[in-house]
Amino acid sequence: MTASRTVTARSAWQDVPRSQVHRFAETAMAEAPGLAEEIMGEIQREYPELPVVLDDSGEPMALVGIRRAIEVFVQHLEHADHVAGPPTVPPGLFHDFGRGEGLHGRSLDSLQAIYRLGVRMAWRRLAEIGQRIDIPPPAMYELADAGYEYLDGLVDQSVRGYAEAAARQAGERLRLQRRLMELLLTEHHRGDPAEALAERAARVGWPLPGKVAVGVLRRPAREAVAPAVGQEVLLDMEYEQPRMIVPEPDAAGRPELLHRALTGWSGAIGPPVPPADAAKSLRWAEAALRLMERGLLPAGEVLHCTQHTEALVLLQPEELIDDLALKCLAPLAHCAPANARRLAETLLAWLETRGGAPEVAARLGVHPQTVRYRLRQIRELWGDEIDDPDRRFELELVLRAQRLRGELGGTRTRR
Repeated sequence: MTASRTVTARSAWQDVPRSQVHRFAETAMAEAPGLAEEIMGEIQREYPELPVVLDDSGEPMALVGIRRAIEVFVQHLEHADHVAGPPTVPPGLFHDFGRGEGLHGRSLDSLQAIYRLGVRMAWRRLAEIGQRIDIPPPAMYELADAGYEYLDGLVDQSVRGYAEAAARQAGERLRLQRRLMELLLTEHHRGDPAEALAERAARVGWPLPGKVAVGVLRRPAREAVAPAVGQEVLLDMEYEQPRMIVPEPDAAGRPELLHRALTGWSGAIGPPVPPADAAKSLRWAEAALRLMERGLLPAGEVLHCTQHTEALVLLQPEELIDDLALKCLAPLAHCAPANARRLAETLLAWLETRGGAPEVAARLGVHPQTVRYRLRQIRELWGDEIDDPDRRFELELVLRAQRLRGELGGTRTRR
């Protein structure tokens, strides 16, 4: 059996005499401060908007970072057997550069462009020194590759700093946003609610709208990802049933955006109200959700309370409506259940149409003569009370509520 051997490619830098390597590193180290100044000057010309942050000694932190990065790279070249594998990136500074970009809301694109500019300038200087010291071209090619690997390490540190800053900012914004939502959804505000809301909203960077609508959501799955409702919509996923506050809910494009973002979710959005009354919108959304859970409103979608006003008004005060029904519908108590239901449906159709037998018959899908017979029964049961406007209003109220519950038939469908 022939033993296999792993052949490692020889480094061209390894073949450079150590005395030459030492002279190269010594020269590069001596020129590092001046090179750092040149790089810093070019960066300031190319990116004049870049802020200059000073350290405790009054020296620009960027200049310190550039000089330190050059020195670490050169020291690695002098002491390593070959340049394969970049040196350890100086900790701290480049992490802080990335963090600073994140904290100031800038992207990493400009920072990476600055790094590339610095590496190009540094490489040109090192190439000049290599020519002076007679470093062979293959070794210099290796050095160039190591330089760009080194750049990757600097960028990696900055990306980590940027990500930490972004996460910290997101966490802080979320904390402030939750406090704003708590204030908005508080029933009784202390002091001047408008002033307090404006102050909290400004801290989050949320323009205080003229109207808001509060939504309560039901998760499609326990670990469901937050819906992409956009930055303008305040969303708190910490509740068992997540809440959201929608600014200017009727603004152009807002309903369509919410419809797309909430596909697959269910819940309810309360009526638009002034921000100081957001708790009232929340109450109606929660009421709609309870009716959904009882099967009295359609499930499987996010409903708008303004489209289900009748159900919310009539089905919410359930005990009061039931008590009123006992009084108003007492004349039907002695009728057979099937007949009582038919008379109730006919009475409701008559109250809604205010028409004669043909109109009521068309609504119920029966013969007009059948309607005339039932109306005579109704008049016998209620007598003159059926002509009293207040009694007719109460009768229509309780009969509509019963139809919404599914206790009566009729031509209207529940939405």
